[in-house]
Order: sequence, then structure tokens, then C-alpha cells
Amino acid sequence: MRSPPTARLPRPRTTPAAPEVPPPDLPEPLRRLVEPGADGLLALDFDGTLSPIVDDPATAAPLEGVPELLERLAARVGELAVISGRPLSYLTAHLPTTLTLVGLYGLETLRGGEQVDHPSAGVWRETMADVARGAELRGPAGMTVELKGASITLHYRQHPELADQVAKLAAESADLAGLRVRPARMSVELHPPIDEDKGTALARLAAERRGPVVFAGDDVGDLTAFATLDRLAAAGRPVLRIAVDSTEAPDELRRQADLVVDGPPGFAELLRSVLAEPSAA
Repeated sequence: MRSPPTARLPRPRTTPAAPEVPPPDLPEPLRRLVEPGADGLLALDFDGTLSPIVDDPATAAPLEGVPELLERLAARVGELAVISGRPLSYLTAHLPTTLTLVGLYGLETLRGGEQVDHPSAGVWRETMADVARGAELRGPAGMTVELKGASITLHYRQHPELADQVAKLAAESADLAGLRVRPARMSVELHPPIDEDKGTALARLAAERRGPVVFAGDDVGDLTAFATLDRLAAAGRPVLRIAVDSTEAPDELRRQADLVVDGPPGFAELLRSVLAEPSAA
């Protein structure tokens, strides 16, 4: 007699499960990213894309399993980069250092294990520290000052009624110190007068790749990266603009996007579906 089949126990999962119903059709640039020899670039924002937005920015972290997901994906694409307004020290504390990590909108970069800072960034650190101290003294109660070395973020997420006061303080501080103001999610940022943003950082990385270029972001600061993708597309490169949606996402980001996903969980599912694509090897 034939022995009854041996019951097989399910293997424990070491990574997050793939979505039950993955997207039926991935956009062509995403499919091409993982083709052998494609030499493409996948670039991502951090806050609101890999990490949920939280009241205290110091507690922000990628969704569980996402760092490991990025590391597996990086082995399949030409280059995987995270381009953020966060300082590099924050990114290296939360993400694999085998990725390309770009902090402070391009002023700090870790690539191939080597850190390179913008040559003009260092001279502004003392100025930024002085401006941060002044903002702490002059700012309204409830505003939080986050000094990032070569930039400052003035947060009012827990007190939205302070938006106008914080914007006024940022403008005054920028005028006095010769800085630039950038709006952000429930905050205002102060930066040195250096022509660096997510768009310029993305353009530098894309220039060293031949294949598709994909960028995902969630905020107004990511529009410069979308603009870089526009220029690459005009030159014939396959590109994809991904908006990671939320109730705070700017309408312009949604309008310009080729694909909109539902928050960091939706974006993580999209990345898992990319990994599930069969290799052409």
C-alpha cells in the first residue's frame, strides 16, 4: 500500500507577506528595472514614502520589513537610492548602508560605502546652529526646532494654528542669515543658499545609469525630482513618477504622477510586487 502523504508544515516567514492581490499590471519602467542588465535607477523619498508621518519626527522609522525589502530589491536593480531632507546620520541609522543614501537634499551622500559632502555645506553649519538657537528663543510656544547640521526644520504639526507665525519667523530668519525657505509637511525648512535639491541629486545619479529611472515621493519637495524625470523623458529615457498619497499630499504631486499609491503601506506592496516579477535570466 502507498503510504499516506506526509503533511508539510508551513515555513515561517522571514519577510513581510506579499499582498494577496498584487497589482495585475506593473508599469513598464518598473518591470524593466529588474531585468538583467537594465542598469536602471530606483530613487525614493524617506518620510511619508518609506516611513509613516508621525507627530514627533525623531521617532519616524520605515515600516517593519521595509529595510530588508529594499536590500533585496537593490540586488535586482542597477542602483537603489533614498533621497531625503533628513541628515545622512538619520538615514544610516534606519536603512542599510549598502544602499545609496542622499541626505539634506543632496548636501550629504553615502554611495558605495564612501561619504561625500557638498564642498560648500560645511561653512554653513555654524550659521545654521545660530539660527536654530534664535528660532528657539523667538519662536511661538508649540513650535519645534529641528537642527539637521546644514539645515533647519521648524515643525508645527502638533499645533497647526501656528502655521502663519512659523512661516513669518522662517522668512525673517532667512532674510537675516541669507538662507532659503522651503515649505514642507506641517513645517518650514531653512537651507543654505546652495543650488541643491532632490531634482539635482536625482539628475546626478541618473547620469551614471543607462536604464529606466523611477522616483517615488509624497511631498512638495519631491516635485523637483519629478521635474528631473520630465527632462529625462524628453531626452528619451523611460521614467515613472510615483506619488505616495495621503490626506496631506499636495494636489500638484498627484496631478504630475504616473502612478499613485496609498501611503507607505501601498508603496511597500508595490515594491514587493516588483520583486515578485520573474527574472528574464
